[in-house]
Amino acid sequence: MKTQKEIAVFGGGCFWCGEAVFTRLRGVAKVTSGYVERAEVIRVEYNSNIITFEQLMSVFFSTHDPTTLNRQGSDVGTEYRSAIFYTTEEQRKEAEKFMKKLEEENPPSGGPIVTELKPLTNFYEAESYHQQYYENNKQAPYCQLVINPKIQKLQKQYSHLLK
Repeated sequence: MKTQKEIAVFGGGCFWCGEAVFTRLRGVAKVTSGYVERAEVIRVEYNSNIITFEQLMSVFFSTHDPTTLNRQGSDVGTEYRSAIFYTTEEQRKEAEKFMKKLEEENPPSGGPIVTELKPLTNFYEAESYHQQYYENNKQAPYCQLVINPKIQKLQKQYSHLLK
């Protein structure tokens, strides 16, 4: 089977959290922390023959709060907003359908989904000290208190998707 490399870009608050979560998924080849429109995002390179965009969205929506505008936990500001920057028209359609279904069937407890859905324009890679932050700083308080619970949730809910 030929490798089907695709790109997905998610903003779920702090990019350290997103990177730590998505690097653990099988089919994900690389996760890069960066910026799009001043939002902290992760650029996920994945093999769609192994993991689907829908599965990535499922992980994305369950490991951050898509109902808080410009905020994730104690991180506050527009750079921490919830966003999907789609790279194809198919991703846009899938994301719209997914978010509608999520609100109808399993509405988040915090209110309506405020996740932005926009086309990817320019992605700017974050500074090197932001890359693989969790892997290099597991004992840091932020990693212990904020990222570890997200990884534990991932392991519990999505063990079938892990490497």
